[in-house]
Amino acid sequence: MPQICTICTHQKADKINEAIVAGQSLRGIAEQYGTSATSLGRHKSHISGVLIKANKIKEIAKADTLLEQITDLKNKAMSILEKAEQGDDLRIALLAIKEARGCLEVLGKLAGELEGRDNNTIINIIMP
Repeated sequence: MPQICTICTHQKADKINEAIVAGQSLRGIAEQYGTSATSLGRHKSHISGVLIKANKIKEIAKADTLLEQITDLKNKAMSILEKAEQGDDLRIALLAIKEARGCLEVLGKLAGELEGRDNNTIINIIMP
């Protein structure tokens, strides 16, 4: 019968996992949480896949936030463009177009729809 991991059942297992992910020394973590470096080493080896997935999830969450922020900026630029067009303010309209284009370019790159090569951007447009 396999042994139960003492770190997985530890009251502060989440904090211990965060410390491991942050790269803190196992000896330091052991001292802080009253465990052994050996048990932390065993724990780290059997949860390494889980920790890698957790880091990827954090990266995806950050990317989602970035995507939302860029989308918000694009929407604001489009709103300013609309107001500038209604007021015949061509200078502001052109600035808004430039900003909206920049946001769309970043969104396209994030979505993999734009490919950059040697400072030139290749745009793939699929027409129905």
